[in-house]
Amino acid sequence: MVQAKGKNVILFNTLNYTIFGIFTLMCIIPFYYLFINTISDNDMVRRGLVRLIPRGIHFNNYLEIFKLRGLGNAALISVSRTLLGTALTVLSCAFVGYLVTKNKLWGRKFFYRYIVVTMYFSAGLIPWYTNMVMLGFLNNFLAYIIPTIIAPFSIILVKTYIESVPPSLEESASIDGAGTITIFWKIILPLTKPILATIAIFAAVGHWNSFLDTLFLMTNERLFSLQFVLWRYLNEAQHLASIMRSGTVEAVNVAQALTPRTVQMTISMVVILPILCTYPFMQRFFIKGIMVGAIKG
Repeated sequence: MVQAKGKNVILFNTLNYTIFGIFTLMCIIPFYYLFINTISDNDMVRRGLVRLIPRGIHFNNYLEIFKLRGLGNAALISVSRTLLGTALTVLSCAFVGYLVTKNKLWGRKFFYRYIVVTMYFSAGLIPWYTNMVMLGFLNNFLAYIIPTIIAPFSIILVKTYIESVPPSLEESASIDGAGTITIFWKIILPLTKPILATIAIFAAVGHWNSFLDTLFLMTNERLFSLQFVLWRYLNEAQHLASIMRSGTVEAVNVAQALTPRTVQMTISMVVILPILCTYPFMQRFFIKGIMVGAIKG
């Protein structure tokens, strides 16, 4: 029986690793294909000759993409909104999630249900735009930050996680004279790092990939986000060549070498790469945080 059980375990592990190995390759291959096309000979890419290995390797596409007008300022805007917006979202959602676990909070159930309802109902695009204009968020950097500070789903995750923390920890701190803010800052935050890291991933990806708020609210080019600028170039690859031709003679030659296909692939890689590099460092927290409530006892 022991030998049969051992064979079953080996068979299960082999099947398990095979399935997940295939699934992993299915996830990696598109990114790999995208990357090798951005560093291969542009003419070969245009003719579809690049398959599994890069051919005519060069990094000129990236060098020229980063020379686009306004790209540096747009990158600064995106990095700023991602860092600041993520930090404020994590702190606010953590604090609100902590508050709605306290029975002594007046109207706790009402406020919590009110927050949850906003996940399912919204006024629509036109009322949203009108409201943003009335609040003075037109051509205002705060339009990237303030509307995203409260995230209902993140609050639910924090609330669920905090409810798994032994109440005796807070009671002991309260007996020693600690107030609500002290308990939250010195006890709750350190104990909720996994779920906070999960929220940080959600918030960072949302801020980094967002461009619709720029499209609707920003007309000042100095406030354009990186994703909006790249999205515009991505949809106007031919226009990109004319922009580069308006520069120096060297830029003209480079523009003739670039093709719409390589421009689109390079821009896509530039957008994906930062989050792609960040996620592996947060993965262990993400897995632990997202599993909150799945196992009891």
